[in-house]
Amino acid sequence: MSVKKVNSRRVPIYRDAGFYLKDIPTMKKAFTDELTHPSDPDLYIYSRYRNPTVVDAEQCMAKIEGAAWSLLCQSGMAAIDIALSIFQNQNKPNKWAFFTEIYGGTNSYIDRVLVNRRGIEAIRFAPDGDTYDLDKFSSFMEDNRPSLVFVEAMSNPMLIVANVKKVISIAKKYGASVIVDNTFATPYLLKPLDLDADIVIHSGTKYLAGHGNLSVGVISGNSKDLCEQAIEYRKLVGHMISPDEAYRFNDMLKSFDLRVKQHFRNAQLIAEFLSKHPKVEKVLYPSLENHPTHQIAEKLFDGKGYGGIVTFDLAGENFVEKQKRCEHFTNVISDEIPLIPTLGDADTILMPVEPVWGNKYPFPGMIRLSVGIEDVSLIISAIELTLDKC
Repeated sequence: MSVKKVNSRRVPIYRDAGFYLKDIPTMKKAFTDELTHPSDPDLYIYSRYRNPTVVDAEQCMAKIEGAAWSLLCQSGMAAIDIALSIFQNQNKPNKWAFFTEIYGGTNSYIDRVLVNRRGIEAIRFAPDGDTYDLDKFSSFMEDNRPSLVFVEAMSNPMLIVANVKKVISIAKKYGASVIVDNTFATPYLLKPLDLDADIVIHSGTKYLAGHGNLSVGVISGNSKDLCEQAIEYRKLVGHMISPDEAYRFNDMLKSFDLRVKQHFRNAQLIAEFLSKHPKVEKVLYPSLENHPTHQIAEKLFDGKGYGGIVTFDLAGENFVEKQKRCEHFTNVISDEIPLIPTLGDADTILMPVEPVWGNKYPFPGMIRLSVGIEDVSLIISAIELTLDKC
């Protein structure tokens, strides 16, 4: 006979594909109630539907998010797919509004999947320079009347902070549902569900997991109906995360608050250092008073921090010189701060902007620095030594 219970505070990793159902009435109840958020441990059916290890991590995530429910999936893109797909209505036209300053992968998904394959009408709302004009957004909503609005709280890589509270209020005035991608701000700085957002999503791969070695997406909300639709869609398309990954994610969430505080503290000090360096032409970080959305960030985040990304532009006389300096800087510092195409890692990493974003952000000297949780003096020292060699 196997051991049924041990003295552990952790939920085990349940790798079962299917679960034991004690009798036919239980089986019928399980299949009838499969879309409701689990409360009865006897009603698990199949791990693609729900899994107790995953559910435990979801409940932990929901507490952090301040949500009635959270669901996990394999990646941030899977979370975006779930979040958007549950709003598609086959019985009426689907016109959805997207802020332009969102993740490139999301924009590709909009064009190649939603528009080209599903026939969604996607319209875009762009910033005026480096900030969003909410009077224009109100006029945009009145003229277009989209049924859904998708916005990122803080954009990548220019760190435009959207006034999420007012965006949601305006969208609701015109009857639209709202999805907020809160990956950059994290639940530590902002909880959009408290501001009446319908859905909040995260690439949990970033700050929530925080170690650059786990792919996970998170979708959260308060509506029971949206939860059931999300569970059903995740089940039917196979977006479920594995129990092993959910177990690891749950452990990582235990240090979430501690980690992000250190990320944000380090980023603040590095932004201040870079803003005073003669070889740096421009620094983008929302805490700096010259940042276009500084006042919005200050009010929205209530002084708790301004994120873990610092974007800075190396000085140079022309495009080619800046491009060479960016390449030289990246190569010289690579042993201390490597070029890795992600962010939110416990280690400080970087990405040059122009080679990735091209014509959208044609700034050849610009670098996106994802600040880690190391001793900040070591990060600053590595940057200073590298700048001296440029």
